[in-house]
Amino acid sequence: MALALQQTTLGWQERPGGHERQHSFSLGVWGCADFVPISFSDTAFAVVQGARVTGWQIYKSYWFQGMKKKHAIEIFKRFSNRTPEPKGELYYTNSFTLLVAVVLSAQATDTGVNKATGPLFGKADTPEKMVGLGEPSVRELVRSIGLYRNKAKNIILLSQKLIDKFDSAVPNTREELETLPGVGRKTANVVLNIAFGLPTIAVDTHLFRVGNRTGLGVGKTPLDVEKALERSIPDEYKLNAHHWLILHGRYVCKARAPDCPNCVIQDVCAYTEKNGPV
Repeated sequence: MALALQQTTLGWQERPGGHERQHSFSLGVWGCADFVPISFSDTAFAVVQGARVTGWQIYKSYWFQGMKKKHAIEIFKRFSNRTPEPKGELYYTNSFTLLVAVVLSAQATDTGVNKATGPLFGKADTPEKMVGLGEPSVRELVRSIGLYRNKAKNIILLSQKLIDKFDSAVPNTREELETLPGVGRKTANVVLNIAFGLPTIAVDTHLFRVGNRTGLGVGKTPLDVEKALERSIPDEYKLNAHHWLILHGRYVCKARAPDCPNCVIQDVCAYTEKNGPV
């Protein structure tokens, strides 16, 4: 059921400072920030239009409307000013090696992957060369990467499928990419964005964390976050949004020790546990 949350029902009031508001609920369920209540007790409930709902349902119904556009625009304007042309950090030489690098990067760091792919791509930078190299050799070259046995197997299988089904070319649709061994939605979205210039959002652990913390894309699953980000990110910033968010998560909004004092968006971020002044 869609909940139409009204000011008269929730009793919110604006605080001085422009972007801050406090939304007070009769049963102590509250949050702050202009665009959404931030945290609720799972056991708390409120009566909205005659329906008993949990604090989490109120949270989700608010977020269904998304972050206010002006805040999303401001966030990406600042990212753009700081890094006008963001780039991914995986080493690759063409669309095929990009695909292989992204497959190898699952549950691994870009730095670790790059150490392996330099020698690998020096020997095989096409599907034909990769198949000719063979699984044992690929396995040996990528053994420093986590899950290297299964990844080496998938690299050979996807290379053969590219030869058999796609005339050795990397397909440019998500549906076709996901038919390749070792390729899921996240990998497909990375390839579509970097190789083909499509405004896709690939949600890894960094984007999942940043989306939920900032309020740009709140969700319980990577797909939820992806869809929420697609709604909130202004069209003019969508092409580079993936890079900005992943770099922000990797170097600033880190999992254990977010560097809030040096964050360019801390004053418009919904994260309630900032470790520096706003």
